Amino acid sequence: MEKMKDRLRELTTRGNKWSNSEREEKLRNYTKGWINYYRYADMKGLLEQTDEWLRHRIRAVYWKQWKKVRTRYRIFRALHLPEWKVHELANCRKGTWRAAGMLNAVLTKTIIVDRLGYPSMSTYYQKLRVNY
Repeated sequence: MEKMKDRLRELTTRGNKWSNSEREEKLRNYTKGWINYYRYADMKGLLEQTDEWLRHRIRAVYWKQWKKVRTRYRIFRALHLPEWKVHELANCRKGTWRAAGMLNAVLTKTIIVDRLGYPSMSTYYQKLRVNY
């Protein structure tokens, strides 16, 4: 498990020069291979926790990309948030990890998985799981 998390950390490092589509493709390939290898194991709960952590890291990557307050305003307004919420989130001066936690309301699971195309490990595992 720790080796998997270390590899996911490498793939979601905020400092690398990958595009979002390249990062998404590398994450998809790694998670599919990992789940295919361990599909006989009973790890539904573990994958759900890892999914939550991975989505938090993805939110942190996006927060880091939206460097300017003006960019954050534009993106949050496009997501049709109330003006007070746009102001609160765009002007956040907390650290990247804390701000990524606040993005839960904006970049939800459905947006990250369906629109942005990042893999959901638990969903893929449920489709592939072999029951005895």
